[in-house]
Amino acid sequence: MGSLRRSLISLHRALKSGNSISPTETLLRPQYGYGLVQRSYSIGTTSNLDIDLSNQESKRRLFNRLIYRSKQRGFLELDLVLGKWVEEHIHSMDENGIKSLVDVLDLENPYLWKWLIGQEQPPEALKTNPVFTAVRNKVLNNLNSYAAPETRATPGQPWVRGWDDIKKGQGGPITGNQ
Repeated sequence: MGSLRRSLISLHRALKSGNSISPTETLLRPQYGYGLVQRSYSIGTTSNLDIDLSNQESKRRLFNRLIYRSKQRGFLELDLVLGKWVEEHIHSMDENGIKSLVDVLDLENPYLWKWLIGQEQPPEALKTNPVFTAVRNKVLNNLNSYAAPETRATPGQPWVRGWDDIKKGQGGPITGNQ
């Protein structure tokens, strides 16, 4: 329901501004076995957020709003990763960096997380987003530094396998319920 609302808001904004809508990528995904759901991602169009860096008060408000949005996504992993990254880097961003951050914050949580951890390939337009690439590099470096390769799924494969992984049969993981 939220993505429908966002799509309608984006459509309304585009019609008001006279710009044509050009989604960069359309993904078709099965949803609960009842058919296909079409998701359109439009990268490069900032949401209804006034980016005013003219004085300290407007900067402070904007930064606080973006930090809150990055920490309160409702997806714990993203709350931690994005919230910490935004807190560390927002004060050194220019207007283009803030627009890139807003584009990342407008993405849907499950897809953003899969793209960040490398489980799925992100859309081409998102690969050129400097904020996305910086966060993705940080996440992948942490994964490579702290997670054993045998406990991680290969890219493109399901991440969580099942609760009977402990049986350690042939083809099962070496350790844990990953």
